[in-house]
Amino acid sequence: MVFSLWEWWCHMIPESQPVLVVMGVSGSGKSTVAAILAGQLGWDLEEGDDLHPIENVEKMSAGTPLTDEDRQPWLETISTWIVEHVMADVPGIITCSALKRRYRDILRERNVVFVYLSGSKELIGRRLSARLDHYMPPSLLDSQVEALEPPEPDERAVIIDAGRSPAEEAAEVVKILGLEPRPGSSTLGAPFPGRSSVGSDRPES
Repeated sequence: MVFSLWEWWCHMIPESQPVLVVMGVSGSGKSTVAAILAGQLGWDLEEGDDLHPIENVEKMSAGTPLTDEDRQPWLETISTWIVEHVMADVPGIITCSALKRRYRDILRERNVVFVYLSGSKELIGRRLSARLDHYMPPSLLDSQVEALEPPEPDERAVIIDAGRSPAEEAAEVVKILGLEPRPGSSTLGAPFPGRSSVGSDRPES
């Protein structure tokens, strides 16, 4: 854990609801860990990869790394989701690679905490090779690892070892941040855990 995160959380904005940005390179387990957390906590959930413009998806599918210019509108869309939740004081979880500090600066708000899933290139490469349901090819891992700038001590972040089961990783996040399930979470029998309640036009079922 980055030093004094829990002290900051308790004393700086004790009444504010957190927004977690689950970050890391493709294949680190962001979507799975975020879904577990959202289900356990009953928080809003958004998959950052679903917010990419179609041009970005086509580029990555073809094995071409994204540039900073490619990522800018995507990061701004993610930032909008975060700001909507901050302004509404609604807790949420969103996934985003957030590889560079300047990317995280776009997403940074007063009650945002970055959850960095850190794993070896070998581990993540094996996961990517076994994954069949994503447009991100394993060949782009090298470019992501090269671009990665892990969170620094002055950033509000927790660092989670991605070499374990997703359930164990999610449990560590809950423990470190002292999070508790909200009424209606999946642990209490909610039928639709993790559905966004801010700025969403999604159907009820």
